[in-house]
Amino acid sequence: MFNTRILPRIVPLLLIGTIKVSEAAPVTPEQLAAQVQRAAQVELKRHAELSNWVEPEFAVEVVRNTRPIGPCNAVPRVEAQDVRSPARMRFVAICPDAGGWRYEFVTRARISARVAIAANDLSSGKILAPEDVLLERHDITGTPDAFGDLAVLQETAARRTIRAGTVLRQNMLAAPTLVKRGEAVRIVAKRDQVEVSMAGEAMDTGARGATVRVKNASGVTIRARVTDVGQVEPVD
Repeated sequence: MFNTRILPRIVPLLLIGTIKVSEAAPVTPEQLAAQVQRAAQVELKRHAELSNWVEPEFAVEVVRNTRPIGPCNAVPRVEAQDVRSPARMRFVAICPDAGGWRYEFVTRARISARVAIAANDLSSGKILAPEDVLLERHDITGTPDAFGDLAVLQETAARRTIRAGTVLRQNMLAAPTLVKRGEAVRIVAKRDQVEVSMAGEAMDTGARGATVRVKNASGVTIRARVTDVGQVEPVD
């Protein structure tokens, strides 16, 4: 027979256990902001790797959500919504409970890194030499297309006059023109260990790697790839 004398002691314990299971844990704005900040740091590091930034440093500010935050039984997760611009990204914090809440957050970041700057005044059309560029730490929050790899600047030319100390950006530089329309070129064809060359005339203007039309010494127009100054190779 069930001992009714121990029932008063068991019932409170069962009630306590029930309360603990069903009670949702509170989530503070500070906890969510910390999660969003960590997610932003991950995205900024990914941007840095893709852009080859040298020694990047980030300062991330989470714009607080003013909506009240409800309880959540599980740890909320944070997902990226729009991270195309590293200076301003959007995230959403989600409570995984059935019918749980969603809160959007915006982060603002200040970014600095060692990037390429003009070491000297560069005139328009100037092909960059190693002594023309150097790496310096700069705030690149508004210039995410700055260069962190000096090697990619080799054989590029200034599109316009650039003053010394200017952070170099992609729209400031262009691949130099190696072949100009109407000028004589050397057509070089290589196969195995055999190399054959002949004179020709460029019908188009092009930079390294560009495909241009070239008229050979026999008067036949062919398609050729620019390989060097005044030199092309057949692509057909």
